[in-house]
Amino acid sequence: MRPEYSHRPIDFRYLSSAMRWLLGANIAGFLLIHFVPQFYDLFSLVPVHFWKDRYLWQVVTYMFLHGGLLHLIFNLLALWMFGMPVESQWGSWEFLKYFFLCGVGAGIVSVAMQPHSTTHIIGASGAIFGLLVAYAMMYPDAVVYLYGFFPIKASHMALLFGFIEFLAGITSSTPGIAWFTHLSGMLIGYVYLRWWWEFEIRLKGQWRAWVGPRAGGSTRSSSRMPAAPKRAAAKDADADLEAEVDRILDKISAHGKESLSREELEVLRRESERKKSKWGHA
Repeated sequence: MRPEYSHRPIDFRYLSSAMRWLLGANIAGFLLIHFVPQFYDLFSLVPVHFWKDRYLWQVVTYMFLHGGLLHLIFNLLALWMFGMPVESQWGSWEFLKYFFLCGVGAGIVSVAMQPHSTTHIIGASGAIFGLLVAYAMMYPDAVVYLYGFFPIKASHMALLFGFIEFLAGITSSTPGIAWFTHLSGMLIGYVYLRWWWEFEIRLKGQWRAWVGPRAGGSTRSSSRMPAAPKRAAAKDADADLEAEVDRILDKISAHGKESLSREELEVLRRESERKKSKWGHA
């Protein structure tokens, strides 16, 4: 069952298990680095350790560490504010996949840009900025109160933040903040939603069409049941579903994933689950 999103006050009883897990992991990481000093050195993202010592796990664990209380609070508030409506539309699995894609991708870009740096990179901001892009693409005209006071459309806020991150990054105005990590999360999120998400679905469809005739082998039909009409009906149903999926993908190409209705997203989700069950959960 998908989590419901509504304009209720903050109430942890209505949070999904995925959202609770992310919030809890960030709080736990914040406490651990303040009470266990070695935890910070081992699990924050340090480019030179990532490349030289093969601390590959750091591109995941750095997202759950925060140095200051305000840093933690703002990231958790943004995670709840933008993550809840995104998860309500996509479901928990797709939401978590996107969150880690943006966060891990931003970390990889950071270590690739400065492979010899000894600076510790921490915080979920790369993933959070990716969620901001997803929210802005899904609800471009939604009004958000920037810093609690200034009303601004979600689409305009995403553009404003992207410009600020880029400007701050090239001018190095605040050396202690990983501006390009934030910007990388935004760009990765946009590319995934605008192009890769559609390409991935089409690629799976092509693979299924290519493998299909070769995967089944010979089949036996029961003499007691009229198998041919059943196969014909199933074939017609599959053809109708594939036509509907193609129509939805064409809509994504023209207007982006954010233009899809809840029913169209549900069609794609069912098609994805059908493929997984048919091809051994690949």
